[in-house]
Amino acid sequence: MPQVPVIAIVGRPNVGKSSLFNAMIGKRVSIVDPTAGVTRDRISAELTYSARTFELIDTGGIGLFDQTLLKGEIEEQIALAIDLADALIFVVDVREGRTLLDENVAALLRKSRKPVVLVANKADTPQLEELRHGFHSLGFGEPLPVSAAERRGVFSAIDRIYDLMPVPEAEDVDPTDSDDKPVKVAVVGRMNAGKSTLVNYLAGEERVIVSDLPGTTRDSVDVAFRIGGRDYVVIDTAGLRRKRAIQDSVDFYGQARAERSIRRADVVILMLDVTREIATVDKKIADLVISSYKPCVLTVSKWDLTEGHTTGEYEEYINDRLRGFHYMPLSFISSKESVNIESTFELVAEMHDQASMRVNTAQINKVLEQAVARRAPQLRKSRLAKIYFGMQVDIRPPTIVVFVNDIRLFNRDYRRYLGNRFREALPFKEVPIKIALRGKDRARDGAQGHKPL
Repeated sequence: MPQVPVIAIVGRPNVGKSSLFNAMIGKRVSIVDPTAGVTRDRISAELTYSARTFELIDTGGIGLFDQTLLKGEIEEQIALAIDLADALIFVVDVREGRTLLDENVAALLRKSRKPVVLVANKADTPQLEELRHGFHSLGFGEPLPVSAAERRGVFSAIDRIYDLMPVPEAEDVDPTDSDDKPVKVAVVGRMNAGKSTLVNYLAGEERVIVSDLPGTTRDSVDVAFRIGGRDYVVIDTAGLRRKRAIQDSVDFYGQARAERSIRRADVVILMLDVTREIATVDKKIADLVISSYKPCVLTVSKWDLTEGHTTGEYEEYINDRLRGFHYMPLSFISSKESVNIESTFELVAEMHDQASMRVNTAQINKVLEQAVARRAPQLRKSRLAKIYFGMQVDIRPPTIVVFVNDIRLFNRDYRRYLGNRFREALPFKEVPIKIALRGKDRARDGAQGHKPL
C-alpha cells in the first residue's frame, strides 16, 4: 500500500493551528480554545483532496511554557512531527505580527529542510490581509492569507501543499491489499490510568505525552498499528473525571471527545489502575461503556506494581465493585514491562469477531423455546405474556428482536433472563446483546433507556 504523505501544522502558541486543522478537515477534531497550549499531543486525521489522501497533524505550540511544566515534552512532540512530515504548514498570526518566537520556529523549520507553506492566519478582513507582507523576511516565500475561523483561503493552502507533495507512482500500489477495515479501539479510563503509556507502546514511538501529571492527554489521538497479523486504530482518550471536577471548557471538550470515542469504537479497552481503588469515576466510565453496547476488555494496568495480589483476587474485587461486567474478559498488563499486550489485543480481536457474528432464526427460536420451558413469564394483571418468535436484525452489537403479545408484560428481570439464555447458547458469550421487544400491535421497545441484557 502506498505511504500516505504526512503534513504537520506548526507554529508558536495560539496562532490558530487547531482552527486551521479543523477547517481543513471540515469538522471539529482538535479542541479549539483561546487558552494557549490546549493542543499538547500530536492530533492527526486523514484529509482527501483532489483524489489525494494526506495525514494532517496538528501540534502543540512551539515555545510553550505553562503551569504544567511540559515545555520540553511538547517541543519533543513537535520535533517528532517535523521529523515524520513530508511537508509543513507554518502558521503565523497577522494580528500580532512577526515575533521572536515566529523567528525561532522559522529557524527550526529551515533546519528540517522540509517543504514549508507559510500561512498568515486570522486575516479576517482585507486590511488584515495586507499585514501578511511583514512575514516575508521569515524566508518561506509569499505568505498565504487565511481566515481559519471563517474558512477563507483554507483551500489555497491545501492547493499549495498539494503542489509540494510527490505524485505516487503506479507501482507503489499493492493489488493484494485487503479491503478489511482496521478494528477501532477506544482506550478509556480515569486520569493517569496508563492509557498513554499503552498507546505509545503500540505506536512504537512517543506519540502521546506520558507524564505523572494527571490530565496530560486532553484530545483523542488515533494511532494505527498492526499486531498479531491484524490492523487496529487505537483512540487514546482524555482521562474522564467526575463532571463536577470539570473546571473549564478544555476539560469539557476533552470529556465529550472521550465519550464520542467510545461511541465510534468497535471495541473498548477499559483501563483500571491496580495502584488505586476502583472509585465512582471508574463506575461512571463503566456505565458509559455498557450503555453504549460496546464489547469491552477490562484491562488492569500497572500490574508490575501490584503488591502481592493474585489475578483471581483482583477479579473477585472487580466483580464486586463493577456490576454488569461479569461476562467480559479480563486482562492484566504492564505497558512498561511489555507484559500481556499482544494477548490483550487477541481478546480485542475476539470481542470484535463475536460482536460481528450472525445466527439464523432457527437457532434463536430454539433458545427462546428452551428459555420459556425453563422459566415462563409471570402473569401480570391477570394477563399471560406470550413470546411468538425472535430474529437477529443487526450486528455490532448483536441485536435480536423478540415478537411478543404485549411488551408491557415483560419486566426488566425477564429481559435480563432472556439475555443470559442467549449468551449461554449463542456465540455472543462475552459481548453485550441488545434485545428489542416488538408487540403484536407493532409497538416497539428498542431497549431505549435500558442497559444491555
